[in-house]
Amino acid sequence: MCGITARIGDDDSLEDLLVSLKNLEYRGYDSAGIAVQNGTGIEIDKCEGEVSELQAELATKDHDGPIGIGHTRWSTHGPPTDANAHPHTGCKGRVVAVHNGIIENYTTLREGLQARGHEFTSDTDTEVIPHLVEERLDAGFEAEAAFRDAIAELDGSYAIAMIIDGDPAVYATRNGSPLVVGVGDDANYLASDVPAFLEFTDRVVYLEDDDVAVITADDYRVTDTKGDAVSRPVETVEWDSEDAEKGGYDHYMLKEIHEQPVALRQTIHGRIEGEDVVLEEFPPGTFTDIDRVHFVACGTSYHAGMYGEWLLSKWGIDASTFIASEYAAYPAPVDEGTLVIGVTQSGETADTLEALESARKRGARTLALTNVIGSTAARTCDDALFIRAGPEIGVAATKTFSSQVATLVLLGERLVRDMTAEPTDECRQRLDALESLPEHIETVIEDSRAAAISERWLGDDGHFFIGRGNAYPVALEGALKFKEITYEHAEGFAAGELKHGPLALVTEETPVFAIGTGQYPKRLESNVREIQTRGAPVIAVAPRTATDLADTADEALSVPATHPDLVAILANVQLQLIAYHAADEMERSIDKPRNLAKSVTVE
Repeated sequence: MCGITARIGDDDSLEDLLVSLKNLEYRGYDSAGIAVQNGTGIEIDKCEGEVSELQAELATKDHDGPIGIGHTRWSTHGPPTDANAHPHTGCKGRVVAVHNGIIENYTTLREGLQARGHEFTSDTDTEVIPHLVEERLDAGFEAEAAFRDAIAELDGSYAIAMIIDGDPAVYATRNGSPLVVGVGDDANYLASDVPAFLEFTDRVVYLEDDDVAVITADDYRVTDTKGDAVSRPVETVEWDSEDAEKGGYDHYMLKEIHEQPVALRQTIHGRIEGEDVVLEEFPPGTFTDIDRVHFVACGTSYHAGMYGEWLLSKWGIDASTFIASEYAAYPAPVDEGTLVIGVTQSGETADTLEALESARKRGARTLALTNVIGSTAARTCDDALFIRAGPEIGVAATKTFSSQVATLVLLGERLVRDMTAEPTDECRQRLDALESLPEHIETVIEDSRAAAISERWLGDDGHFFIGRGNAYPVALEGALKFKEITYEHAEGFAAGELKHGPLALVTEETPVFAIGTGQYPKRLESNVREIQTRGAPVIAVAPRTATDLADTADEALSVPATHPDLVAILANVQLQLIAYHAADEMERSIDKPRNLAKSVTVE
């Protein structure tokens, strides 16, 4: 969950490295560091804190050089301190490495190195890597051979970039953590994610597990663990570099909330023709041999999977959703008639990848529903379907949730047509509503009263979110967004479960957000009255046509009336705005909430 970057050219690399680190800060912001090779040695600067603090330190120094690596950290082994910040070196400072992931056998490796006279200066697992390489260089190994031999000793997940004093190359490898090469005109790049170098080049090479890359100023080559050349295609990324910038907004999260209409148009574009769903990857008949569907996911993607489960179940398809870490630990029965869909924004979520691999080994068909072409999930699953939301930098997912759900609606339509029946009038109405969703979200954003309501109803004892049907996963998602960026207690519940325990938590200081879709109106109104009887204020989030619910609640946030299967997507936008404005009022670090990182690439 850290960010790695590297740059190698004929001119100074420092400024590009710092730009790349800033672009990667959503992956970790406990500490940051760079190492630059300048022909007379390797200069290292690192510190606890954000990249801006590293920049301030470097402003007083003259560290230039054509070859450099950088790192922004989200702590796993060792607290965020100057000493634990990357890059790390061996005893002689000749070998410098940065790392994302977890070296599971680092204790054994460290003890062995210490017994052979190596001295360590940090608490991290990463530090064993440069010591192992240094030991081999001292034994007479060439640089690349030393790197290969050292990584052969590592167990766990990792992405590694390394430079050696006097050597004109960056050495890199990955196993379970992402790395991508950026192919430029005047320099070449390496990073954990494409946005790091997107303003310098849009030509990329996605490395696969066990690839070893040697990158120089004017070339790169990729080999396997045996040293045999492997071919990895150069792809052109369609994202614009401006997509990864704030563009005048105070926070990436607010920008990405406002980008949802554009993201959804990209998601839907070319995939609906009249009353039919056209998925290029999945022509009619693709899923005729599927009997059941499992969704595996984490966090926001798990809530999108729950939404997909609700849709498929309603349409007569056997569907279940599983938290990916639990699915891997306690796998549900699968066979060749099971389609396991991994919902993952990044395509690199470690628990989701493990769950997909577990299902694949047991005979299931796997499908990655992701935002990132070339991601591990997209490459290792049997099939992939891309949500096409564009880059999302804010740690709290917003536009990717909307695009995930919209994509699941489209995929669900394909599944139901292949597995159960021909399209009905309701299917046609739903697709019409899906095509109108971008305009409806624009209306929500333009007319929202979320800023005023979040300020008025900020609770002291917590914030609850309730819903029925497809509003239940949105209630969970609304609570997750709120707790992620406000650091205040928030919980989502199925509305019918209130009287089975959660009602004991309701006080006058616990605002409750009741999400209505136009379905089950009387039951939800009854839940609202139960809450109000205990003195808690209720804010209804519902279509404008749900006047009875709005009149019953203390406040109302309205959304356009649309197909009931899609109303909850609009309600979710209101809840995103509630969380954002509450966090802004409380002066929280919205784009970089404490203890969290964007892409969870370790278990």
